[in-house]
Amino acid sequence: MKLHPLWQDYPALQPELRQTLTLMEDSIKLKNKPVADAILSMIHSGGKLLRPAYQLLFSQFGPEQDRKKAVSLAASIEMLHTATLVHDDIVDEADLRRGLQTIRSEFGNAVAVYAGDFLFVCCFKLMADYASSMRSLQINSRSMEKILNGELGQMDTRYDTKVTISEYLENISGKTAELFSLSCSVGALESGTNERFAKQCGDIGQNIGMAFQIIDDILDYSQPTEVIGKPVLEDVRQGVYSLPLLLALQKAPQQVLPLLEKRGEITDEEVETLYGFVHEFGGVEAAKAYAKDYTDKALKGIKKLPDNDLNTKATLLRLTQTILERKD
Repeated sequence: MKLHPLWQDYPALQPELRQTLTLMEDSIKLKNKPVADAILSMIHSGGKLLRPAYQLLFSQFGPEQDRKKAVSLAASIEMLHTATLVHDDIVDEADLRRGLQTIRSEFGNAVAVYAGDFLFVCCFKLMADYASSMRSLQINSRSMEKILNGELGQMDTRYDTKVTISEYLENISGKTAELFSLSCSVGALESGTNERFAKQCGDIGQNIGMAFQIIDDILDYSQPTEVIGKPVLEDVRQGVYSLPLLLALQKAPQQVLPLLEKRGEITDEEVETLYGFVHEFGGVEAAKAYAKDYTDKALKGIKKLPDNDLNTKATLLRLTQTILERKD
């Protein structure tokens, strides 16, 4: 089973990541072939598997090394992530993800809704079967609530040119960073660490997720469509204003605001003008400072983790530096 090229530099993680994908595939038992095919196409669409990787790595810190449980929980977290992506694409009416057709684009909205719903079911079945404590299930359910609140917050601020930086950060804290936090905290907790240590791990994941989303938003203003794997600045047309744009808007409202007020009617040429404004007025560079702050916090937290025979801390430092300096 093919993994993302990222993992060529992490051979020790490859077997468990492959097991994670295999378990996800084996969990898709549906009589409805279109829905099953839609889910399998998403599973094999080339995602990086970052969240299950962090779950697997943080599970190496505790005294209880049940690798079957670790892989099962990693699969449950990736299924939760995949479910949110499927539903996001329906809401956003997105045709592309990772450079490929989305489930809604290829199979229609009805199939996509059921595919996302089924993935949520699979996630909780695996959690229920393998989580050793109610605490992990509580953390998982509360994380889902935070993810949903983040998505709703983003929806509530569509086309809102008065949205604040704090509101943006709160939204991405839920919709992106929370799942990284869940991966790290559950990985630690289910390996037998105490709750205080698991929370420490969750905080590291939160900072990783914040930096990851901000960098993702920066890349929209830094790379052509074929590199990003989705239409550049499509979010602008849908009224989703990310950090580089918000920072440019703060700096030069007279230039930026008239273009945003066109909402969905903004033309390709006007989008190109907006793209230029975001660079001209320092939106990208200012956003990079936010990303660096969260990256530094994440790396500082990782450096405080205990050493172990698997050299997990060094792997976490290298992986985190790699993904937070990525170009795609």
